[in-house]
Amino acid sequence: VDEVYTGDTEGRARLLHEIGALKDLNRRMSDEALNLTRALKGDSKVQGNWGEVILERILEDSGLHKGREYETQVGSVLEFRVVDEVASVDAHGQRRMPDVIVRLPEGRDVVIDAKVSLTDYERFCSADTEAEREAALRAHVASLQAHIAALGVKDYAALEGIRTLDFVLVFVPIEAAFMKAMEQDATLFGRAFERNIIMVSPTTLLATLRTIESMWRLERQNRNAEEIARRAGALHDQFARVLESLEDLGRHLERTRAAYDLTLERFARGRGNLVSRVVQLEKLGAKARKALPGTILALADLDEPEPDPEPGDADG
Repeated sequence: VDEVYTGDTEGRARLLHEIGALKDLNRRMSDEALNLTRALKGDSKVQGNWGEVILERILEDSGLHKGREYETQVGSVLEFRVVDEVASVDAHGQRRMPDVIVRLPEGRDVVIDAKVSLTDYERFCSADTEAEREAALRAHVASLQAHIAALGVKDYAALEGIRTLDFVLVFVPIEAAFMKAMEQDATLFGRAFERNIIMVSPTTLLATLRTIESMWRLERQNRNAEEIARRAGALHDQFARVLESLEDLGRHLERTRAAYDLTLERFARGRGNLVSRVVQLEKLGAKARKALPGTILALADLDEPEPDPEPGDADG
């Protein structure tokens, strides 16, 4: 009984300790969630940094490579790569630095702006009455309209480092906020498009970036095809030069064969040829150790030896 009682007491003590630790963890998580909620409600800069975090994740999932197909600025929270060559000061002395520059083939660029205030949308979600919700939703749409108008004034195309600018993408990091704005004002997207500004949500932005990645992949394939064609042409030209050398070598071989045949003809053909005379010397008793090749003897015109003079013809 004492052992059971002691074990039960120790088990309850450990359980109380774990419950206390869980309580502290819960409190910390609640405090952090509250701090994040307060920050998103009242601090537009934190909202912008949070939007940049989501934007960076979408860029990583798109298949594009940082530093090659796109460049990002430096945020206060994110350790993004500095794009000093695309940071400039406009005529009013204000510094312009796009959040993201997406490079397109053929020397074109797309700018992504992620600094969208969602304070009014948060008020819309947390409103208790329908009137408060409608007012917050109108304010949310007005905020997006003001942001689009401000982007229209910014001359990103004039910044150093920006190539031919196609569009500026306004990134709304919350899908529902994007959809609500579109439902509230159906002309919002069209009016932004007239200024070469396109509003995108996480889903549409990912689809757009995947399309750009496909364009780059096709561009690399075309570039490889051009390189293959160039190398194939160089290989063809080199092969033609080798064939020309072979033809020249054949002509030299033919001339060599002709010279060989002529030399052999002079050695073995005709009356009194050199081979015939050497054979006669051998027949007359010349001391020779090597015999002449049979092939040469077969080709040679061997002269018949002259008959010995008769005894009575000594004077004649």
